[in-house]
Amino acid sequence: MNKIAPSILAADYANFEKELKRIEDTGVTYVHIDIMDGQFVPNISFGAGVVASMRKYSKLVFDCHLMVVNPERYVDDFAQAGADIMTIHTEATPHIHGALQKIKDAGMKAGVAINPGTPVASLETVLNVVDQVLIMTVNPGFGGQAFILETLEKVRQVAKLREEKGLSFDIEVDGGIDNKTIALAKKAGASVFVAGSYLFKKDLKAQIDTLKAALHD
Repeated sequence: MNKIAPSILAADYANFEKELKRIEDTGVTYVHIDIMDGQFVPNISFGAGVVASMRKYSKLVFDCHLMVVNPERYVDDFAQAGADIMTIHTEATPHIHGALQKIKDAGMKAGVAINPGTPVASLETVLNVVDQVLIMTVNPGFGGQAFILETLEKVRQVAKLREEKGLSFDIEVDGGIDNKTIALAKKAGASVFVAGSYLFKKDLKAQIDTLKAALHD
């Protein structure tokens, strides 16, 4: 089942309660929450405390994407904050398998992510423990970047591995998603689509409707 995950990073930081309600009113079930520490990526966003404050106002699936060094340090914090999915990068920890197990043990779904310059081979030993694989389709850290077409081959490779291994995780794409690139990503095998700037710069519901239409073409 295809899922559109609006990225709260592109929303109005001054009123997350209102923005979460706007997202819910579009009929989507996911919200993507980017956590950045200024080390793994140059930018800084917010932490588990802000996620906990959002949780009070929303029943959306909180799809938390941690772009932080040694993310295993924060598993308990995000579990307590109400995260439903915690996705971490292979590049961010030398103990990726253990970190993913810790996420699952804390009661969350576990996601693993790779940057555009990281080979799919880095994922193979953990595919059997994850619920979601995130292929970054831009270099992480900033919104508004153009989709990197070469990353579609990674989506295809992961989809092939999923089939060969008989697994059932979601494949998520994040970065440069619009009504054209979403169709390319779906064809390659993705089923969860993170969109930020494309959605929030204009009427949110109307923009989401263009993505839904592109998925059904």
